[in-house]
Amino acid sequence: MNFGRIALAGVVATVADMVYGYLVYGLWLGPSFDQFPGVFRGSNDMSHMGYLVLGVFLVMLPAAFIYTKGYEGKGAVAEGLPFGSVMGTLMVGVNVINYAILNIGRKLTVVMGAAAFVEFVLIGLVIALVASPASAKATARKV
Repeated sequence: MNFGRIALAGVVATVADMVYGYLVYGLWLGPSFDQFPGVFRGSNDMSHMGYLVLGVFLVMLPAAFIYTKGYEGKGAVAEGLPFGSVMGTLMVGVNVINYAILNIGRKLTVVMGAAAFVEFVLIGLVIALVASPASAKATARKV
């Protein structure tokens, strides 16, 4: 197991997720979050951005580790999509739990769940492209 490649995948996935999060959760869903000021910080409140980055990294690093532990040699795309779908389904479940315990609307829960599923399918691909042993061999040949 190559821990350097896992760490790199965690970092790259964090960057990719921050971009996705800015576009989807920040720009697109930001106004929806503003409808629940007792639950979410205002869309202009960036005071906890460092914690957000740390939290995303603390999700991506073990996700990359789990991906590499389950790697079966089928290739990055063939393994990244199913992995991302499984992780996305996990995140949909988290959104359902949040609906049960947070005072948010059903529509926002469904949209957040769909966004989280797509997010992790993409993240699964990113992790696979960086962390797969086959990807590392191809990169080494190019150098």
